[in-house]
Amino acid sequence: MTVLLRRRAVAWGTAALLLSLAGCGSGGGDDGDDEETNGVEELSAGEIEQRAISAARQARTVLLTGTVISGDAEYRIDMRLAEDGALGEVSAEGGPTFELLRVGEDLYLKADEAFWQSDDLPAELESDPAEKLDDKYVKVAPDDPAYGELSGFTDKNLLLDGLLAMEGERETGDEGAVGGVSTIRVQADGGRGGAMDVALVGRPYPLRLERGGDAGTVTLADWNQDFSPRRPDEKQVVDYGDDMITGGSGGSGESED
Repeated sequence: MTVLLRRRAVAWGTAALLLSLAGCGSGGGDDGDDEETNGVEELSAGEIEQRAISAARQARTVLLTGTVISGDAEYRIDMRLAEDGALGEVSAEGGPTFELLRVGEDLYLKADEAFWQSDDLPAELESDPAEKLDDKYVKVAPDDPAYGELSGFTDKNLLLDGLLAMEGERETGDEGAVGGVSTIRVQADGGRGGAMDVALVGRPYPLRLERGGDAGTVTLADWNQDFSPRRPDEKQVVDYGDDMITGGSGGSGESED
């Protein structure tokens, strides 16, 4: 099963997408939301950017939603991220969607039968495991190569560091609004190197990101709203090994707000 999980992760491009992120919505959060401007519009573009990055890293939680383009592939990400885990979905255009849930170091993947089906099953498997894995939470072993690829989607700071990266000379753009919150834009290389819309109310969180090279747009919302991921019910969990599938233990995959 280690071989199968690794094959499915690579088949849907998760490794390429994470490399793309590493290389480089609506509204803000509940901290300090009021009608007075936070004053960042008086700062230089570089200072606004640094204030936004600092606010993002200090936040406990965020909802990240949008599209990321890597090569010829387009991915949809919808992840609620916290310091101690995450819950959400990732999908490739034209391909199935899979759910990721991380609680501490425990990582679970949930997908339908189509995701798991393969025309090149390992010879040691007596039957196609897709039916057993359909709509179950598969607990990913930490020493599996797929763990590093998939867990990256659940790491708040890793994702934000990649998405917030811009290349080129910074300049201040127009003021606007995202989800009803007033914003000011910071862009690099005239927008070709990326752009972020930063909240002018409350903390200067980045609320929308446009990746350089037309590589996708992401919105960031629900900053610092209460969210704590929970382990799925043990009846919905499957642990896998190299030669067989066994029932696992866990403890609902739904978030606690």
